[in-house]
Amino acid sequence: MKSQKLPFVICSAAFLFSACGDSSSTSAENESTVNTENTEQVSGTITETPDVVSETTAIQCSDGTIVQDAAECPQGTTAAEITTYTCGDGSTVTDASSCPTIYTCADGTQTYDRNECTTATSTDKPTSGDSETPSSSSSLNSEAPTSSAESEPQIVEPEAPEPVDVTEIEGDPIIKFASGTVSIENDNGCIKQEDKTLSITCGGNYQLTGASSDNQVQVQTPTGDTANVYLYLNNLQLTSASDAPIYVRNAEKTFLMLVDGTSNTLEDASTRTKTYTKADGTLDTTGATVYAKDDLTIKGNGTLKVTGNYNNGIHSSNDLRFRDLPNVTVKAKNNAIKGKGSVTINGGKYTLNATQGDGIKSDEAEINGKDTLIIENKGIIVINGGEFDITAGDDGMQAFNYLLIADSSSTPKITVNSTGKGIVSDNRLYVNAGIVNVTSKDDGIHSNLNIYFNGGETTVSAGDDGIHADSTLLIASGSINITKAAEGMEAFYIKAQGGKTATVASDDAWNAAGGSADAGTSSGSQWGGPGGGGMASSSKGYIVITGGYHYLYAAGNDVDVLDANGTATMSGGVVILEIGSSGGMGNGRSGMGGNSGSGCSTNMAGGMIDTDNGFTISGGVLLGFGNQTEEYPSCSATSFTAGTAYGTSNAAFKPSGSGSMIIYGGDVKSVAQVDVGSMKEVKLPNGMSYYEK
Repeated sequence: MKSQKLPFVICSAAFLFSACGDSSSTSAENESTVNTENTEQVSGTITETPDVVSETTAIQCSDGTIVQDAAECPQGTTAAEITTYTCGDGSTVTDASSCPTIYTCADGTQTYDRNECTTATSTDKPTSGDSETPSSSSSLNSEAPTSSAESEPQIVEPEAPEPVDVTEIEGDPIIKFASGTVSIENDNGCIKQEDKTLSITCGGNYQLTGASSDNQVQVQTPTGDTANVYLYLNNLQLTSASDAPIYVRNAEKTFLMLVDGTSNTLEDASTRTKTYTKADGTLDTTGATVYAKDDLTIKGNGTLKVTGNYNNGIHSSNDLRFRDLPNVTVKAKNNAIKGKGSVTINGGKYTLNATQGDGIKSDEAEINGKDTLIIENKGIIVINGGEFDITAGDDGMQAFNYLLIADSSSTPKITVNSTGKGIVSDNRLYVNAGIVNVTSKDDGIHSNLNIYFNGGETTVSAGDDGIHADSTLLIASGSINITKAAEGMEAFYIKAQGGKTATVASDDAWNAAGGSADAGTSSGSQWGGPGGGGMASSSKGYIVITGGYHYLYAAGNDVDVLDANGTATMSGGVVILEIGSSGGMGNGRSGMGGNSGSGCSTNMAGGMIDTDNGFTISGGVLLGFGNQTEEYPSCSATSFTAGTAYGTSNAAFKPSGSGSMIIYGGDVKSVAQVDVGSMKEVKLPNGMSYYEK
């Protein structure tokens, strides 16, 4: 399912966002409110207050005073309209990028330096059984994202894998399927046979074994019965010719226990002939091969193969959990795995093929008129380890509330090949660990709100944006390699604090855009039109670089390497820019040109750096290789050759192409050809090298 974009609307007070206004208000009325950031630093204990809370229009007198009406300017002065920004600490500035970031520590204290916070590591563990659920106290109105009131998703350590052996259920019922017949041993009086359906009506252990081409096992315990139902699959091959082979209609919790060393297959019919009356009187049909209306957990050391011919493969209308399964294969017409409430996977190996839908999906939310609201602990996907090979006709993974990839039982290894988006969330997406490889025809990694990179190794090849966040894209740590994309990284607010990234794009490598006058429009208008805007863009966007190593490359007509439809600032880190020989600096792109006086030419239409309201650099290392740019801190008309190092004795790079202009700034005060023999080599995610002392 394609994700719905969220409008850029935020009302606020210092240190706290809150929902505001009538959701039916027009986007033009909301234009003065800027959703620059809805950022949580993912430490489990620290939240980050938005740098910019709101944007307003004011009048600045020629003597520097700011008033609300030109008539208030002192006599003899002139007046000009300007834009001011209210920061999270209550201060007012004229440059959004100068707002400070405020961190709220676990003890409630606030600081401008997150290192002053004492980070506590979450050690929350389930108190019993399989009752754990990742926690999140977030509440989101689709018209007004919240921020500092939200808590970061907690990683819950799984229990140690439990052996699943039939000796554990000795004396309990055994249901045997053979040659079109069904027999029951150790009948406990809780199994009812009716036609081709066996109904289990009370909690306990049940062993399922043998083969059948047309039977269903249905779990329906009385409402209020808190006893769990354990279905031990012991070399079970079960198919239903008219329905779902396993249907959990009503139960407190149901467990599919894959007996150690066994091979189990489940397949449903391609149509449905039965309907079921729900508690509210409405009718229901089974929408998956394994279809559970309540919590479902699958665990054990046996293998499981599921074929969903009708709709989904494995579905729970509540919470769905997988525990260290050695081999699960699911092929489904629609979604391979869907936990409407949540999906939590702690280790294991999964091969998922969703012909028309998503590989893994969780979409529970509350619909309130025009608003779609988050339900606490619902609409989430948590990957705590495991190996995943996902092929999807739509999105690889899709969650409404948040999607979290983290280390726990093992390091996640995720491969996605999707016709739609690769990994997507309507609200928040966290990549904290793992080896993630995404190939998609649409966006590689996408969020309608925020994306946080806090670790892991991510590689993306995308038909559209490599990584896209409607609001904030935060890069705190980890490795990101975008090998193919139209727009490489795109967000309203790109905040690079650390990590190593490499981006190759056919349009802009990094594009900060969004929040146009018509915030409810489609992507093309909201993001400033094809290419993210250019000099005529009506949208805004911010890039703030404070750390990390970042390589940006763009080649094509009408491209920018680093593009901000607002401002871009750099105070630390390393940024390397390259524009390909077919790039837009005078090749297929027109614009007013000029000369800097150093022999370097400028192009008002863009190039290596293109912003609407300025690029400033106060620290770090900036090196850019090309022939033309809109702006730069410093420039040298130095011819460069591919594979030869240029820079200084402390910072150098070997460009992949040749050209006649090098831009530089920050700690780099001049550039020339450099011998890097005595310098330290820093490998970038795409294999290229940066050299430093």
